[in-house]
Amino acid sequence: MPKSSPTSAPDILQLNLVRIYFDQIASGTKKKEFRRCTPYWATRLAERKYREIHFRNGYATKAPWLRVEFKGVSKQGRGQSAEYVIRLGKVLRFGNYRRSK
Repeated sequence: MPKSSPTSAPDILQLNLVRIYFDQIASGTKKKEFRRCTPYWATRLAERKYREIHFRNGYATKAPWLRVEFKGVSKQGRGQSAEYVIRLGKVLRFGNYRRSK
């Protein structure tokens, strides 16, 4: 089986979130996630394509997680205020998470 190229885009973008934003994405009220335009985020987001985003709320083994459809990335602002805007689609799966009704 051929190896994938190190420059090929991975299928899943891994991101950690604090609980309030995690809950907003899980409920479908938050449709965009933002990251500052730094060299670190440029390597992960600029001109990259993903199939989905795997959000985790914390680093524990049993931390809540959810998978969300990836709709693309754009850049907004200039200079120090520039940021990447990650567009979120529908929530695909939940794990270790109790949804409120």
